[in-house]
Amino acid sequence: MQLLAKSSTDTLAQQTNLVRRYIDSINWDAMLSSFVTLVFELLFFTILFWLINRIGKRILRHSFTRYQAKRALAGGRISTIETLATNAFSYLVGFFYFYAILSTLGVPVGTLIAGAGVLSLAIGLGAQGFVNDVVTGFFIILEGQLDVGDSVQLNQISGTVTSVGLRTTIIKSADGTMNFIPNRNISIVSNRSRNNMLVSISLPVEPNVDVHKLTDVINQVNTDLVPKYQTIIKAPDLLGIAANPDGTFSYQIQMYAENGEQLNLQRTFLSAYLNALTQAGITIPQPKLNLK
Repeated sequence: MQLLAKSSTDTLAQQTNLVRRYIDSINWDAMLSSFVTLVFELLFFTILFWLINRIGKRILRHSFTRYQAKRALAGGRISTIETLATNAFSYLVGFFYFYAILSTLGVPVGTLIAGAGVLSLAIGLGAQGFVNDVVTGFFIILEGQLDVGDSVQLNQISGTVTSVGLRTTIIKSADGTMNFIPNRNISIVSNRSRNNMLVSISLPVEPNVDVHKLTDVINQVNTDLVPKYQTIIKAPDLLGIAANPDGTFSYQIQMYAENGEQLNLQRTFLSAYLNALTQAGITIPQPKLNLK
């Protein structure tokens, strides 16, 4: 028993001496110096790239503001391009920041990038739709097909553009519905906010209506209303009576107005025409009901 106890004591002493020699062999001063240096390098790169990101964004913002004022471009388009440029700059700064951090920590960045290249190839084979979205979105923005605030029709969806991105375009319909459209699905863009718009009004009339009296009433309404609306580009043009597909007749009136004002003017003038015709004693035919 005594021999066994003595053997255990000797083994413990040897292990203790081994640990002590290992601890004594560590250069604590060098380790502390390396740790402090590493912390300062990480702190330096963090502050440096934070300043680069902040100053770069400020320069981009001022550059776009001056460019817009100089070229008198639409604010919506400039805002869209500025957002994309700012995001791209942030991603670029973030990439170099993480590269610097990993290099400082001794991570083999070259090996990681090579592995990421193989992974990117595999992902790219299944992300063709995403690439199509980005390419299409880039040309939509570059060519200025859409701006935020434009009234448009994309395929079968109509509404106001609220956002134009590299991947998706967001359209707000008249009922408030938000439509998120992948850019690759945009084939035809009908933009109603670039030119003056046609306002077309059809007044239902009887076949035997007194055309001269009808024209006098319409001209009087135009004389009273047109000066009140500066958004009218071209005065109302009286086209005359036309036959409708259902066998009825209507008096056609057209005018041109600034984009975005056509519906308001159409409702206003149609209401004024109908009221004036009623007061003048001109009969307005009621639509026929088909009970079959």
